Amino acid sequence: MVTDTMGRTGVLLLNLGGPEKLEDVRPFLYNLFSDPEIIRLPFPWLQKPLAWLIATLRCKKSEANYLRIGGGSPLLRITNAQAEALQAKLASMGADINVYVGMRYWHPFTEEAIARIKEDGIERLVILPLYPQFSISTSGSSFRLLEQLWKKDPQLQKIQYTIIPSWYDHPGYLSAMADLIKQELEQFECPERVHIFFSAHGVPKTYVTEAGDPYQVEIEECTQLIMKTLNTGNPYTLAYQSRVGPVEWLKPYTEDALAELGRQNVKDLLVVPISFVSEHIETLQEIDLEYRELAEEVGITNFKRVPALNTHPLFIEALSDLTLTALSKPPLHFHHLTRPTKNMRLYPPEKWEWGLTSMAEVWNGRLAMLGFLALLLELISGHGPLHLVGLL
Repeated sequence: MVTDTMGRTGVLLLNLGGPEKLEDVRPFLYNLFSDPEIIRLPFPWLQKPLAWLIATLRCKKSEANYLRIGGGSPLLRITNAQAEALQAKLASMGADINVYVGMRYWHPFTEEAIARIKEDGIERLVILPLYPQFSISTSGSSFRLLEQLWKKDPQLQKIQYTIIPSWYDHPGYLSAMADLIKQELEQFECPERVHIFFSAHGVPKTYVTEAGDPYQVEIEECTQLIMKTLNTGNPYTLAYQSRVGPVEWLKPYTEDALAELGRQNVKDLLVVPISFVSEHIETLQEIDLEYRELAEEVGITNFKRVPALNTHPLFIEALSDLTLTALSKPPLHFHHLTRPTKNMRLYPPEKWEWGLTSMAEVWNGRLAMLGFLALLLELISGHGPLHLVGLL
């Protein structure tokens, strides 16, 4: 049993957010691509115009994808259920702790959750991202926003907070993942022959090579730990999905890895969404529909997917243990986190360098403006390179 003796305590669950209705899709995309941790540009003034263009270009396609899964994302509903389950679990252990939900790119925004935390007079706060593995583009982006809020708000500065950067190696999380995989393996005629396919959300390669993002290392270690916990001899593959744009992302790409397994005559495939703890567009549409179709095209005849953790009891237990452990240890603050370098490149390799020399600034400015005008022209004409790379 745990007793709270140090003031009102809260947990802030962080997640991406998602459009609940089709009319939410365009503003959600705008918020997403306005984040410099998602698309890093040499000139900040380009961020919002480019976000507007990308949101406009991708809107119809994204709306069609959401329509295929019911017209909106279930992410908020599931995250709220996770929050309720976590609060109930903590209460059953004698911990009177309020649980809040803050989304990065759609309602309830992180700022809205912080307003509620202040209203409730929370004195201690555990900040727990629902991303098992840390990346500067997911947890890092939310932490950066929170750090800015803390710096500006004297009331927030009175709250004793601690952050949990990642928890991919937590035994409870690993057990929950292994349990879900075992349940699905039992649905196959020959479970021992099933190829287990871990599909993680990708990030641009430069996040890892230039910014020191630990995401790839944590994903690879997490995959190995899940297989060790599973304790079977099944072959397995790790690949990365959801890349956007012409830059190189972490490899192998999911579509390429599926094609290779088809060439290897793999017939039974079990897909594990390793970096997602809730069902949303990338599990329900990208994996279940797009990748299933691709798998069938390359000869994989028996395609199944492990469901996301959602409110799996072992997962909720893991979140409660993470919370109570964080409260019992010295606090971890925002300045302890991995941060991207200011000059990190997220562009295809060129003969010039993005930089701060006078000549580079002149040419980068001209090129940026030309690129912006080209994007605007394509938006008006309906034709151009963005159509070819799938941004429309």
